[in-house]
Amino acid sequence: MKTPTLPQVEQIPETLPRTQLLAEPDSNTDVLIVGAGPTGLACAIEIQKAGFKALIIDKGCLVNSIYRYPTNMVFFTTPELLEIGDIPFTTSAAKPTRLDALEYYRRVAEHYHVDARLYEWVKTITGEDNDFRVATSDRHGAIHDYRARKIILATGYYDLANQLEIPGEDLEKVFHYYREPHPYFDTDVLVIGGKNSAAEAALDLWRHGSRVTLVHRGAQIHNHVKYWVRPDIENRIKAGQITAHFNSTVQEIREDCVVLRTPSGRLRLKNDFVFALTGYHPDYDFLRSAGVEFATEQMRPVCDPETLESNVLGMYVAGVIVAGSRTNEIFIENGRFHGKLIARHLAEKLGGSNPNFPLDAT
Repeated sequence: MKTPTLPQVEQIPETLPRTQLLAEPDSNTDVLIVGAGPTGLACAIEIQKAGFKALIIDKGCLVNSIYRYPTNMVFFTTPELLEIGDIPFTTSAAKPTRLDALEYYRRVAEHYHVDARLYEWVKTITGEDNDFRVATSDRHGAIHDYRARKIILATGYYDLANQLEIPGEDLEKVFHYYREPHPYFDTDVLVIGGKNSAAEAALDLWRHGSRVTLVHRGAQIHNHVKYWVRPDIENRIKAGQITAHFNSTVQEIREDCVVLRTPSGRLRLKNDFVFALTGYHPDYDFLRSAGVEFATEQMRPVCDPETLESNVLGMYVAGVIVAGSRTNEIFIENGRFHGKLIARHLAEKLGGSNPNFPLDAT
């Protein structure tokens, strides 16, 4: 019997060529903004007002940093100092809460119909002024390609925590962000740090039934702690309700304890959970990969202070990353004005307040 001839099967290569999306209208933009925080939103709004097309890409949700703040956090500032896009920020209290801010920025984004591609991670930025190429990946691993005339980097700093670089930091009991106290009721909790995040977390945990120990390498609670928080935490420490070790550091974190170095010597404490609230920093590796250079001192990006254009022509920096390692210099209150500076410069570069010349999609 004759063996039937099987049809030829096309061999699929191990690595498929990536589909390019450059011809699709929604992948081309005048200005692509990396970061959907308040500064990124403010930049998009001002650019749209100037007559240009703006697109925001963020690896998280809208104003992701604010979303990750402690659930019951109260801002240090007043509502009007957080406003962007000339949209009033009204609250029932003198100082807005995290929930107030989330609602406000959602409302602003909806009002201006901001085009934000959320949960997309920018992987590479290549090309040059007037022809930048940006590759991203989404939650499903799909690759997306964009083309932009200008780039604004408004990536913030809250996504990258300062590491302790000690044994045990990678244990599941260790956290670099604090959200709420309930899971830690009736447990031994160590809070590392002496600024606002650490002080507020320690107080919140203590008030909800945790046995709290605070460790800080400084001699006292930091002077920058909010004026209504500092006396509260100092009084709790004085009363012995929160144990504090100043001029001390954590040497090691173990499953059932922590080891401290204190002025009195080495100390071992029973422990269930650790909050290492020692600050955060910008994603320098990503910024360098885009070509941005930094001043050696304080890691400030090289940029024109009048326009915020970096050493890469057509690429701007905005928000807290402008301050480099001195992240306490720029907040929402002053970073929100960066969009106006950049939009004014773009209007000069791209030809007026309403140019309406689209990118060549070929």
